[in-house]
Amino acid sequence: MKHLVILGAGTAGTMMANHLHATLHQPDWHITIIDEREKHYYQPGYLFLPFDIYEPEDIVKPIEQFIPKDVTLTKAKIERIAPAENKVVLANGDEVSYDLLIIATGAKIAPEETTGMKGSEWHQSVFDFYTFEGALALRNKLREWKGGKLVVHITEMPIKCPVAPLEFAFLADSYFKHKHMRDKVEITFVTPLSGAFTKPKATEALQHLLDEKNIRIVSDFAIESVDNDHKEMLDYSGQSVPFDLLVTVPTNKGDELMERSGMGDDLNYVPTNKATLQSKEYANVFVIGDASNIPASKAGSVAHFEAEILTENILHYVKGEPLKEEFDGHANCFIETGNGKALLIDFNYTHEPVEGSFPFPGVGPLRLLKESRMNHLGKLAFKWIYWNMLLKGTHIPFVSATMSEAGKHYETTHQ
Repeated sequence: MKHLVILGAGTAGTMMANHLHATLHQPDWHITIIDEREKHYYQPGYLFLPFDIYEPEDIVKPIEQFIPKDVTLTKAKIERIAPAENKVVLANGDEVSYDLLIIATGAKIAPEETTGMKGSEWHQSVFDFYTFEGALALRNKLREWKGGKLVVHITEMPIKCPVAPLEFAFLADSYFKHKHMRDKVEITFVTPLSGAFTKPKATEALQHLLDEKNIRIVSDFAIESVDNDHKEMLDYSGQSVPFDLLVTVPTNKGDELMERSGMGDDLNYVPTNKATLQSKEYANVFVIGDASNIPASKAGSVAHFEAEILTENILHYVKGEPLKEEFDGHANCFIETGNGKALLIDFNYTHEPVEGSFPFPGVGPLRLLKESRMNHLGKLAFKWIYWNMLLKGTHIPFVSATMSEAGKHYETTHQ
């Protein structure tokens, strides 16, 4: 019997376990998934937790609940991968051999990469919301905060869910309006980019919303350090941004496991073929989700689309067939804009997000790059879809893994 091993039981790894459990010929293959954690977190929910829109129990469930019964779940810390020997070494010294390996170890914040960020004010006046602990601590802070300078900040790209920092700024505007204290809060959005988002067409729409909501933007800010004593961020040009409350997205990195294994780049992301999702160095290793270095958005929708295409390529690989160069970087993201509305963007490696309808050409019901109540409801509905369909490997009707051009107006970019 051959052995397929999946590293990581987060979004991407769990989806692959379910997809392959249903499609690989079971008598010939056994699947093991390895993760040291007990709980599965709905990471898009971290955005809503600080604003009391979601409760902790809405976004946390046991990992076992989503792993098929005949897939072995090994709860253990991984020390390293030995790809030349086709084995995974666990922290307790055990070794797990594989014929085929899927790396789905995700990405995590690294506040220690920026001088002073994880200093004396960490989770006091400097917060993240990219971890469960950070989002919960920020919720408690916002409940009693009396106002002042709120700074929402991105350290550097790439980050998980690139739209989330903007969403946080928009939701903060709405939150403080509902608390009748918006006039006591000055919101500043600080980014290393030259505009509000990574895609110019989306930036045009988002800049309008920033202006409308009186959210100041400081662009091209390359942070050097956080001064905890004076409560200010400093960049390499000498510019400073003062804060009373700093909500920052620290540097995102792949798992330290990749550094220990000699398989990652400078940020511990695994070099990956962007069309096939196969490791560029090892033919029997595939990479999915935030763990790869492909130039696609590090968002849950991307992992969902990758999983459908990677499942096909795994089946091609085990049959000795050529892999399909099919993944196009497709991303489909709701952007919360506050006050019960949201935008929807749809893009890939070569196409900018522009106006149109989704998922049905000319019909919708969702509109691209247009604020609407329907888009907001779609964002909230995604939590149910995530727990009940996406994680279980169920295809979402009418939504293709590759980007559909029907009913949309595109401009092409070059990758």
